[in-house]
Amino acid sequence: MFALIQRCCFPTPFKLQKFAGPRLLLHGKNKTTWSFLNLRLQRDVYLLSRSSSLNPASVYASKLQAFHTSLPFFKKKTPKEYETRGPGVLQRSMTSLKDSPKPALYLSLTGLIPFVSVPLLMAIQGTYYPELAFAQVTYGAATVSFLGGMRWGFALPENSPAKPDWLNLANSTVPPLLAWQALIFKDITLGAIMLVMALGIALHYDISLLPTYPRWFKVLRVVGTVLMALSLLATAALKAIIEE
Repeated sequence: MFALIQRCCFPTPFKLQKFAGPRLLLHGKNKTTWSFLNLRLQRDVYLLSRSSSLNPASVYASKLQAFHTSLPFFKKKTPKEYETRGPGVLQRSMTSLKDSPKPALYLSLTGLIPFVSVPLLMAIQGTYYPELAFAQVTYGAATVSFLGGMRWGFALPENSPAKPDWLNLANSTVPPLLAWQALIFKDITLGAIMLVMALGIALHYDISLLPTYPRWFKVLRVVGTVLMALSLLATAALKAIIEE
C-alpha cells in the first residue's frame, strides 16, 4: 500500500528509487524514520528537478553569453563610419559662400573697402586722420541703418514667412537708432564701439530671429560683420596708440 501511494503522489526518477530501496532493507530497525526521510528527499529532488533556474545547461549558457558580451567602447569602428563624416564648419561655410549670387557677393565685398582701408592707411603712414575716422563712422552708421531696414523688406511681402508685426518691424528700428547715437558722440572711439554693438544686434536678428534666410546670406552676414567690427576697433586702437 505504501509503495502504491509513493508511486502515485511522489513520482521520482528510476535511479532515485533504485538508490533509496536498499537503504530501507538495511536499516530495518529505523524503518519509520528512514521512510520519512526518504519521502522528504524525494519531494526536494522533485522540486529541484522541476526548477528551470537551476538547470546546469541554462546556467552554463548564461555564463558563456556573459563571457562573450563586450562593451560598446571596445568595439572597433569600421572604415565606413569615418567615411560618412561630413565636412567641417569652415568648409561648409566656404561652400555656402561660393553658392551665393555673384551680385550679392561682389557688392558685399566692395562695401567693405571703406571700412578696411581707413585703419590700413593709418597703420601704413603711422598717422591718425580724424577726418577719415569720422568718415568711417559715418559710413558705418549708414550701413547699420541699411541692415536694420532689410527686415521691413523681408516682412512686408504677403508670401513672406515673417509677419509684419510689432516684433519684426520694431526690431528693425533698433540698429538705426544706435547708428544715430554713434554720430552724436564727439569721441570717435565711443562712436566706433556703439556701431560695433549695433552690428552685433543686427547680426543676431538675421541669424537667430529669421532662420528662413538662405545659408549663403547668413555666412555673408557673419563675414561682413566680423570685418566691419574689426575695422572699427582697429581705428579706435590706432587713435589711442598714435595720439599717445
